Amino acid sequence: MVDRAAKTALFDQFARIGKALGNASRLELLDLLAQGERTVEELADAASLPLSTASAHLQTLKRAHLVSTRRAGTRIHYSLAGDDVALLYVGLRAVAQSHLPDTEAARRVHLGLTGAEPDAAVEEIGREELLRRLRAEQVVLLDVRPAPEYANGHIPAAVSIPVEELPDRLAELPADRTIVAYCRGRYCVFAYDAVRLLRARGYPAARLADGMLEWRLAGLPVAASAA
Repeated sequence: MVDRAAKTALFDQFARIGKALGNASRLELLDLLAQGERTVEELADAASLPLSTASAHLQTLKRAHLVSTRRAGTRIHYSLAGDDVALLYVGLRAVAQSHLPDTEAARRVHLGLTGAEPDAAVEEIGREELLRRLRAEQVVLLDVRPAPEYANGHIPAAVSIPVEELPDRLAELPADRTIVAYCRGRYCVFAYDAVRLLRARGYPAARLADGMLEWRLAGLPVAASAA
């Protein structure tokens, strides 16, 4: 016989996770933390949130044990509590993409895709193809995320040029090899913007079909160093 109170208590624990995820700003903070450890000040800046608001959202995520913290001097550093949290976030996105029709329209606007332009209007390549071309020295791999995210972890052999610096640093890139740009993940606009800019300036360019989040979760090698 089912103990109704005990079952409700169990489902209440599941609901704690759902409640913590039920806010767009908190999901964006998880998206940022999937790139590596950040301080509350860095997260507030990256998410365009007041510091107090970012801190409150992070406390909600911490109470649900979705993020963990460490103190270094006067600063608190946040990170995801585990890869399972990143997988949960990826799964949530996939369910929204599959079951909420408005998600696709919002995705296209966010990524700057207009009209009937497909995602692959410019070349996109998958992880296995990227690794093959890197081994053959056929491409230059470009990480267009902010420098702190690159330092936290990047694809080996990637060159760091944040997308906002790219117009002034094109001379650092060769013109005789395809440049493959990547950023945070499948829903990150930076790589799309980088490829558009590179192609407009005459560089052969493609983008990685997903990004650093998916690369990490696939268990592929990650390097960490200064940009």
